Amino acid sequence: MDASALLTHAVFIGLTFVLAGFVKGVVGLGLPTVAVGLLGLVMPPVQAAALLVAPSMVTNVVQLMSGPRFGALVRRLWPMLAGIVVGTLAVAAIVPAGAVVHATTALGVALILYALVGLFSVKLEVARGTERWLSPWVGLVTGGITAVTGVFVIPAVPFLQGIGLEKEELVQALGLSFTISTVALAISLAFGGALLHGPVVSASLLALPPALAGMWLGQKLRHRIAAQTFRRCFFVGLLVLGGELALRGLR
Repeated sequence: MDASALLTHAVFIGLTFVLAGFVKGVVGLGLPTVAVGLLGLVMPPVQAAALLVAPSMVTNVVQLMSGPRFGALVRRLWPMLAGIVVGTLAVAAIVPAGAVVHATTALGVALILYALVGLFSVKLEVARGTERWLSPWVGLVTGGITAVTGVFVIPAVPFLQGIGLEKEELVQALGLSFTISTVALAISLAFGGALLHGPVVSASLLALPPALAGMWLGQKLRHRIAAQTFRRCFFVGLLVLGGELALRGLR
């Protein structure tokens, strides 16, 4: 690959992460979906996934730390967060790799259905009394699905959306949940021998600045839009994510 082609390749990767970060900044999720979908045009999926390590982890931490109620959310959601860790580590230790062939497709279909329900204004609500006993079970199931598919949205995202959080609280809660899920998954992979190597980490770090720049722009837009507009964007993001997961499982 000559110098011109290398420059074009690098610019494409940078703009991809700006766009992926922007989407995450607006709706609180979607960075891996956008990035892997576009990067798959110019590189193998495994290489694209490796580039996501630093941008995904750091943007999740930024998201959880930039909200208004970190301490209150930790106190409220700790049973779910603990369940995510336990579920991820337990299922990763029990279920052999590749045992659940159609898990990703099923997860994508479930996400599509949930997004359609939200877009048609059928609001799912979780009562405070129900939340107390349901929270750890939501975490366990989310962790189990994370261990099998590497995706940590179901049922945590519908649960968080259903417990009545305000716009900024919901985005912060998503960042908190995704960060814990990412750490738990990384621990399970490390125990399984899937350690990251230096070149992978270095390449991933280069993708971090454009992702953060895009996220900053997305956050600026989110602070300016109405709650109803945000809700619509949120469910459209889930719909796209579900479609991508469903198609990924069929490939």
